[in-house]
Amino acid sequence: MTNNSIVLITGGNTGIGYETVKALYASPQAHTILMGSRSLEKAQDAISTLKSEISDSKSEIIPLQIDIEDDASIENAFKQVESTWGKVDALVNNAGGSYDGIVLSKPGPSGIREAWNKAYSVNVTSTQVFTHQFAPLLLASSNPYLLFISSGLSSLTTCSGGFTSKIWSDPSPKGWPKPAKLSPIAYRSSKTALNMMMLEWKRLLEPDGVKVFCISPGFLATNLGGMGADFLKKVGAGDASVGGVFIKDVVEGKRDEDTGKVINKDGVQPW
Repeated sequence: MTNNSIVLITGGNTGIGYETVKALYASPQAHTILMGSRSLEKAQDAISTLKSEISDSKSEIIPLQIDIEDDASIENAFKQVESTWGKVDALVNNAGGSYDGIVLSKPGPSGIREAWNKAYSVNVTSTQVFTHQFAPLLLASSNPYLLFISSGLSSLTTCSGGFTSKIWSDPSPKGWPKPAKLSPIAYRSSKTALNMMMLEWKRLLEPDGVKVFCISPGFLATNLGGMGADFLKKVGAGDASVGGVFIKDVVEGKRDEDTGKVINKDGVQPW
């Protein structure tokens, strides 16, 4: 049985998830990092790439097949982790997505319904199911952490104060119908719901000593929503590695005073 902390990251083969695995692998602290991915082949490819970038580590990375929208996949992953390690020290709910582009490709009620249902299925419902399944393994840890990856777009305070963005800043014209354009409303709403979910998990697990957070990683260049990292960099997004290092710091105990809050690398995000 390893003395390493066991860190499970869903969606760990790409984007901020990959950068989190990388930051943990580069850390002087020893971790057993479970790279969750819907495809074992993609996880193995990502691990090969990562190890070519970081040649020396105290940690190990193990691919774990997990599709959080598939209950059988969740159950199989749970059994594998339970039988091999018997605990999870940090559960990082990173798997998520933005599907608002569906509304542009399928104008009308069916497209709206598909985009919103998918956003809530992945970012809220499936994240809840996955966390519920793995909660016993968190409680088996002597120092458990539960993280949900939220967004700066989830803040009601920020958005009600006249939220602007380099991508979605055009004012809405008078009249109906409004011009068709990409707006992250389903994604944003699902992440606001995720913040509420985090508060409930904090309430449930506080007696067990679990440190629970929502992580707001910042405006970073990933392929979220299919816009592409290169495009996002052109409009001011930071490197995804910034988010990975931040999440690593939380897992390693550097923000323990902020448990139960939505946090970013600079402080606490308003609700």
